[in-house]
Amino acid sequence: MATKIQKVREPRWPAFVAMVADALIHFALPERLSLGPRWLLFAVIFVLLIPIIFSYHRGRYDVTRNLTFVAIGAITLALVGSLGLLIQGLPSHKDPPRTLLLSAALLWFTNVLVFALWYWKLDAGGPLGRDDPDGVARSSFLFPQMVRQSDADQSWSPNFLDYLFLAFNTSTAFSPTDTAVLSRWPKTLMMLQSLISLSIIVLLAARAVNVL
Repeated sequence: MATKIQKVREPRWPAFVAMVADALIHFALPERLSLGPRWLLFAVIFVLLIPIIFSYHRGRYDVTRNLTFVAIGAITLALVGSLGLLIQGLPSHKDPPRTLLLSAALLWFTNVLVFALWYWKLDAGGPLGRDDPDGVARSSFLFPQMVRQSDADQSWSPNFLDYLFLAFNTSTAFSPTDTAVLSRWPKTLMMLQSLISLSIIVLLAARAVNVL
């Protein structure tokens, strides 16, 4: 009789750390590139994380899921707003070269973290869905471990670090590299992420040429 492999629950704390990191990166941006006070996003994330963690430990996963979407949405809005303000200031040279380089680098890292959070939260119903014994079978991504047949691979499921690696590759190579994308929604998000990353790189190159 085959022994059923016990699946380990996916840790949530790496995603919470990524949310705080996004808020801190936004705080490090120049005041001009913030839609509001720079501290506002950090305050919003800090306030939301308290009920997110509390509701998770109380088993109110519906509340946790909705509040997490609000937090990721706020971070995404801040990213789009800051990128728009950065582009708006380029023709008038509002930012000196060093400030522009730092701001673009910070926005690039924010882009990676934001989309890693979206992939982590949406794929296969989120971490709660992947905790289900059949959750990985519903994944929109085909990770290499899913096609191997060892006992360790059969109990494997992606966690936040896997989605962070996926998002990093998408921003650097403009492709998911070793992971196949099976559904339309992640393809759409990946195109958007690649477009943002490419825009930042092109803007930096154009500004560098202008300075030279």
